[in-house]
Amino acid sequence: MRVSKIYMVLIATTLTLLLNACMNADKNTIIDHNVEVTDLNWSYVDKVKIDVKIDDPSVFYNVYLNLRITPDYKYSNLFVLIHQIGPDRQVKNIRQEYTLANPDGEWLGQGSGNLYNYQMPSRLHYKFPAKGIYHFVIEQNMRDNPLREVSDVGLRVEKAE
Repeated sequence: MRVSKIYMVLIATTLTLLLNACMNADKNTIIDHNVEVTDLNWSYVDKVKIDVKIDDPSVFYNVYLNLRITPDYKYSNLFVLIHQIGPDRQVKNIRQEYTLANPDGEWLGQGSGNLYNYQMPSRLHYKFPAKGIYHFVIEQNMRDNPLREVSDVGLRVEKAE
């Protein structure tokens, strides 16, 4: 009987710690939003647009590109253009290349059934210049148009620790 009480206390403590960890992680998340790509074909004209409200420009943020692809995606990398339009309408453009697979073809993303998920850094420990709404526009910058086997594209912004 005494052993079962100890297990109950251990289980309750573990659940409490896990719940607190999840709640703290969510407190730092400003946005984590994905947009589905129609028919798995990401065209140049199908730019993903996501707005992010920044309330505190004095802290550092991490900005990540979210991506989901199918195993039939034919490249080991991805080039994207990320446009950031600030509250002052100033535009910052970034072209980034992301590696999606090892040279042997093994996907680096986390597999989930028929999709591979990626959350790749765009800007780490970045300070937004001012408080307000930032408009992010993400477009594929590969040679293929449309870029096939892309399921979702998105953005995650969180306060850096």
